[in-house]
Formats: sequence, C-alpha cells, structure tokens
Amino acid sequence: MLELTGVTSATVCIAGCGGGDDGGNGGNGGNGGNGGNGGNGIEIEPGAQIEFDGQTPGWVGIAPDPIADEENPTLILQEGETYEMGWTQGDGAQHNIEIHDENEEIVDDLQTEVVTEPEDQWLEFEASSEMVTYICQVHPTTMIGDIQVQS
Repeated sequence: MLELTGVTSATVCIAGCGGGDDGGNGGNGGNGGNGGNGGNGIEIEPGAQIEFDGQTPGWVGIAPDPIADEENPTLILQEGETYEMGWTQGDGAQHNIEIHDENEEIVDDLQTEVVTEPEDQWLEFEASSEMVTYICQVHPTTMIGDIQVQS
C-alpha cells in the first residue's frame, strides 16, 4: 500500500506539472494564442512591415495580412533580410517592443522606449539566427511571441 501511494503521488505530480504549460512561459505556451497555428509560424516576406496592436494580454497582429488578428504569432523570417517591426495601436497601458536572443538579452539594441502612445515605435533590422522572441518589457509574460529565422 505504501508503494501504491508513492506511485500515485508521482502520477499526480506528473499530471499536475504537465497541465500548467503556459504558466511557466507566461502565456506563450504553445505559442500564446497563435490562432490554431500549432506553433508552425507565419512566413513574413522580406522587406515587410510587421505591425502590432499593443494589448496587455498579447501582441495582436495588424499587418501583413497573414498575421492580422493573430495573438503573439510566431514570425518566420529569412536570415539576412531586412524587416520593420513595431506597434501603432495600443490599449493605453505602457508598452515597448524588444527583440531578444535565447538568453533573454536584447539583440543589437533592438528596443523601443516604454510609452503609452505608440508614436515612432518601430525597429528596422536584418534578421539573424540569434533572434528568438519579440517582447514587451513591461508585460513579458503575456506580450511575447516567437521568431524563427531560416537561412
């Protein structure tokens, strides 16, 4: 009976640990509301302007069309190509946008100021393999999306 209790406890722990997937990744678990995209991502054409609506629950895509109305979409970019990313609408709360590497550090100083009104909140950059997320410094658990850079 004691062995059974130990097994049961381990099973409960495993079941409990597996169920909180997006809690540890702050709303981005399974790519945070990627509209049923299954985490596959959305390919963005080189030279595109990637525009978001800054909402505290997540970045909502505005443009280009494939990301429209998607929350925290995974962006697939081409290495060495130039893109522009920013936010032009918001919910009145403070936000900014930053691009981070796997160590959660800002890549090449790609960050905007924290503001409530999204004027001049654009980053122009060349996609590189070190880029893994776009994120709001103020709301890092909900306003975060993945970047996949393909060569």
